[in-house]
Amino acid sequence: MQKEIPFSILDLAILKKDQDAADAYRRSLDLAQNAEIWGYKRFWLAEHHNMPHVGSAAPTILMGYIAQGTQRIRVGSGGIMLPNHSPLIVAEQIGTLETLYPGRIDLGLGRAPGTDQRTASVLRRGRMESVQEFPQDLEELQSYFSEDNLDSPVRAFPAEGLNVPFYLLGSSMDSAYLAAARGLPYVFASHFAPTYFQQASRYYQNHFQPSADSRKPYLIACINVVVGETDEEAQYLATSFYQMALGIIRGRSYPLPPPVSDMNAIWAPHEAAALQNMMAYTFVGSYETVSKGLENFLAENHLDELMITTNIYDHQKRLESFALTAKAIQSIKPKKQAVS
Repeated sequence: MQKEIPFSILDLAILKKDQDAADAYRRSLDLAQNAEIWGYKRFWLAEHHNMPHVGSAAPTILMGYIAQGTQRIRVGSGGIMLPNHSPLIVAEQIGTLETLYPGRIDLGLGRAPGTDQRTASVLRRGRMESVQEFPQDLEELQSYFSEDNLDSPVRAFPAEGLNVPFYLLGSSMDSAYLAAARGLPYVFASHFAPTYFQQASRYYQNHFQPSADSRKPYLIACINVVVGETDEEAQYLATSFYQMALGIIRGRSYPLPPPVSDMNAIWAPHEAAALQNMMAYTFVGSYETVSKGLENFLAENHLDELMITTNIYDHQKRLESFALTAKAIQSIKPKKQAVS
C-alpha cells in the first residue's frame, strides 16, 4: 500500500550577517507564504533565548505573525519549552491563537531550556527542578484545554474546549517514553541530535498507548536539506549553514554568513568531524541527489511526516531549495511497513 508522506518546515528566524531580526521575520513570512503554495503541511517556530542571531525567542508572537500572513498552512511551536513557562499562560496564549486562526494551530512542547543554563535559571526564577515536573505540567496544560475543567477554580480562557493538537519534541529517550505513554505524536530533533533517533523511534512506535488524542503513533523526524542546481552548488550553499552550526560546537551564536569556497580555512579537523556526526541526517545536493537520499531515508525509517529545516544565505536560493525539496518528497510514495 502506497502512502504519500506529509512534509513541513521548522524555522528559527535566523539572522543573516549584517541584518536585523525584522529582516529575519519578513523572510520567515515570505517562506511560509510560498510553502503554503508548495504543499507544506505546517510551519513551526522554535523557542530559543540569549542567542543574538536566533530571532525566535517568542514563538507564540511569531506564530500569530505567520498565521495572519497565510491562509491554510498550519502554524505551530516547534516547540514551546514548557519548563520555562506557566502551563496556564501557555494555554491562554495558544488558545488565543486557535481562536483567531481556528483549525490551524499546533502546540509542540519540549522540556529542554532552549538556551544555556544561566539563562534557563533566569527564565525559571531559579527553579531548575521544573524540568523534572514536565509530565505534571503537560497534564496540567492538557486539562486547561479540556471541557472537563469546567468546574475547576482555575480555568484557561479562551483555551477551554478548543481542539489544539499536542506534539512532544525530543532529542533523547525521555520524551519518547512520555509520548508513548501519553499517546501523543512525537517529533525527533534528528537535524542536530541524531544519536538516539533510531532507538527513540522504535521505542515510541512499539510502546505507543492509544489515547483520546491519537489512536496510533505519529512520528515526525526533522532533517536538514539543502538543494542546489548541482551537487557542487549545493555544497557551496551549505557552507553558510556549516559556519553557523559551528557555533553549537564552540558554544557561541553566529549569524548566517555568506557561503565560502573552502571550509577547511574556517574549521579545525576535529570540529569538522564533530559537525559531520551532529549533521548525520543532512541531505545536500542537486534535486536528483537529494531525491534519492530522501527516498532511501524514508525507506529505512517508519515515519509519518518529514520536517525540513534549511538555512541558506541567499533568500531566493533558500526558497528554491524548499520548492525543490517539496517536489522531491511529493515524487516519493514510500511503502508503509510494519514496525519491527
